[in-house]
Amino acid sequence: MTEKVLPKEDSDFSLPGRMDESNTAYFGSRIESEIESKSKGRSLAIFGIAFVLVAAGVFTYYFVNQAEIDSQILDNTSFKTLEEKMAKHYGVGQFGSEHAHAALAVFVDGDKVDFSHPRFQIQSKYIHFENDNPYLIHKHATDVPLDMLFSSIGLEITAECIIFNYTVDATKYCSDSENSMVFLVNGKSVSEINLYEIRHNDRILISIGESKLVAEQLEYLEKLEIYDIPQRNKLVPGKDFLV
Repeated sequence: MTEKVLPKEDSDFSLPGRMDESNTAYFGSRIESEIESKSKGRSLAIFGIAFVLVAAGVFTYYFVNQAEIDSQILDNTSFKTLEEKMAKHYGVGQFGSEHAHAALAVFVDGDKVDFSHPRFQIQSKYIHFENDNPYLIHKHATDVPLDMLFSSIGLEITAECIIFNYTVDATKYCSDSENSMVFLVNGKSVSEINLYEIRHNDRILISIGESKLVAEQLEYLEKLEIYDIPQRNKLVPGKDFLV
């Protein structure tokens, strides 16, 4: 006669429904894990699709508007030098479109500014001093104002002041009750010297100081030699300017 083995009273299986509950707990956690995994996979898939769509949209926009975008990039002033910005601002003509020479003398408190120093030589291809000459201006395009020359060499001129910005601490000289500011072109007063465009053989005087010194300064200016313009301009090898 076979004896039946009954489960112990303290066994989980001795309780009604315990096996069902155990199976539910095991399979339930597994199902939840699979659902969570599928959810993550679906999210990644959605993100990937969205990224592709956005990238495709950006590429399509650039492809359709490429010419306009490239033009905006080329016109962006942050990519341009000060000279290029000023040339565009003033509507300067093509380089080499004109060649003119003029003599410039700048006096501060009776002392003449010497532009033969290297810091003043050929700082702009459109208008500059060259060959260590301390006074002769060379202009190589149409519609080039003196402001482009002044800016290129760190000189700022206002209606009342002359400011040397090329030093560590800008040096400023201004007119007052004892010192006057004078702008003369060929002996005639000019109110706005910065916008003046030189013509060949011009003689320009900028002076701040005692007015009684102006006559002597003009006499000095008249003695300066202004060289003739070469019949044929030539490009200096290795340099972007004409002589």
